[in-house]
This record gives sequence, C-alpha cells and structure tokens, in this order.
Amino acid sequence: MRTKNAFRRAIENDETIFGAACATFSPTVIETLGNTGLDFVWLDFEHGGPSPYDSTVFEELTRAAEAGDTELLVRIPKPEPALVRKVLDAGVRTVLIPRIETADQLRPAVEAAHFGYDGAVGDRGVGVGRTSQWEGYVDSHIGGEDDEVLVGTMIENQRAVDNIEEILSVPELGFAFLGPADLSMSLSGGEPLDKNPDKLQAAIDRTREACLDAGVPIGRIQNSPTAAREAVEEGYQIVRIGGDTGAIRSTLADRLSSVTE
Repeated sequence: MRTKNAFRRAIENDETIFGAACATFSPTVIETLGNTGLDFVWLDFEHGGPSPYDSTVFEELTRAAEAGDTELLVRIPKPEPALVRKVLDAGVRTVLIPRIETADQLRPAVEAAHFGYDGAVGDRGVGVGRTSQWEGYVDSHIGGEDDEVLVGTMIENQRAVDNIEEILSVPELGFAFLGPADLSMSLSGGEPLDKNPDKLQAAIDRTREACLDAGVPIGRIQNSPTAAREAVEEGYQIVRIGGDTGAIRSTLADRLSSVTE
C-alpha cells in the first residue's frame, strides 16, 4: 500500500489543494474523482456511510484512492482516540476531527495519531493493520508513520471560534477546516434557521486570520469556481469544490434540459 501522504506534503509546501466529497462512499467514484486530478476525496463518516468502527470498510476505499492517485480526507464521528487509532491503522492517512470546542478536547485525538508526541511517547500504540501492511511491530513503520499522518479539526461552533488560538496551539495539529453551516446555527442564539450573515462572516474572518497568524493551514467549502479562486487568494490552502451527487445532478440535469427543451 502507499504510505506517503501527498496531502500533507502539499500543504507543508504551502501549496493549495482541491478536493470533492464522495457521498456515495463508492470505490469506483473515489477512483474516478482521483482521475479528474483532484488532490483529495472527502468522506464524511460523521453524517453518513458505513460504520468507521468496522476497519474493513477502509480497505477498498483506500485502494480506490491509491488507484486514482488521490488522498482520502476522512471525517470521523467524534474526537475519540480509539477511533482515530483504528482508522489510521486501516490505512487512512488524513483524519478530520469534528465537534471540537477546546484544546483539551482536541489534544487526546491528535496524540492518539502519533507514536511520539510533544516530546514524549504518544498514544498511537502498535497494532496489526493495513497501514503497517499487517506486519505489526515494525521499526520502519513506527519510525516513519508520524511524518505521514495528518490530523485536522473542524471549526464549526461559537465556542471553537472563541478558543481558536488555544485550539491552534495543540501540538501536531495539521490543519483546521471551517464548517459554516453548523457555525451559522451555533451563532443563531437558539434559532437554527435564524441566519446572521454578518456575524457568520466575522467568525469566519476571525478563524482564518488566527490560522494564518499561527501558520496552521485552513480549509473551507466553495462550490463555485469564482468563490474557490477567492478562497485561494484569501489564504485557504484546502478547498472542497463540490461532490459526486451534486455533480451528477447539475451535469445531467443541464444536459437533459438541453436535449428536451
């Protein structure tokens, strides 16, 4: 299996990377998305898909990403250290942690991804999985793994924005990713549909500026080409530009309309 993480290498080199969501969790679609030239495929196990606790589901997903020469970005359901270890041992290289509000919530999940952490032994632990090619305790695997895994955090509520500098100071945090929909609801004062675009934009700007000041790469979703280009100009290095189901709807709906009208 591939052990090098091109996603991590790119953002560490200050490059901008583009990806798309795969709501179908189909290996065929993942490989196809990779063949378009996308740098990563977003898999959201928080809101859909099979159980991430069943590590066998990642075998075909990671193979498909390798065949398509792309990386998987896997959002897990919650900041649970045991789940972080399980997903990484299954062969995933980049994990996104949701529902974070403080550094104390985030740190155990990041530590669980590393054999060595913050000057001490980390909490990864040695397992027998695909990431070590089922070999178990192998010095070459343990020695190189910490340079390949990447852990990011969602910033998706008011408390996270309030604590953004503290969150960004967690050692080995690889990136932050904005969740504007949940952030908007968090800012609504108890009325999820009561949107306040000015308040949301202020929270987004505060998060972006804090990430840039801390040198932590930041990502967001921008589906239109114009908005995606603007995001890059604003300093976003990780940009999700759509997804499989949305692309099918828009492309085939437009095509059908063109031939039937």
